[in-house]
Amino acid sequence: MKKGIHPKEYRTVVFKDMSNEIAFMTKSTVATKDTIVWEDGKEYPLVKLEISNTSHPFFTGKMKLVDTAGRVDKFRSKYGNFGKKN
Repeated sequence: MKKGIHPKEYRTVVFKDMSNEIAFMTKSTVATKDTIVWEDGKEYPLVKLEISNTSHPFFTGKMKLVDTAGRVDKFRSKYGNFGKKN
């Protein structure tokens, strides 16, 4: 195994799913400017997620459309008439 390729700056970070407001804490090396006060009263770095295992249809079994940037509407306007005969 190669030496010196793994990060050494692991720290406790909170990841928060913004679609359902569920958060979880784990160790990570991800860089972020946001912070959050956790249940223990301490402040931790915060990583905002658009989707996680608590909101993804594969894990929840529910079909839910998550469109935070208008990507679905953009796709439909661009390719909505594709294959239709006039």
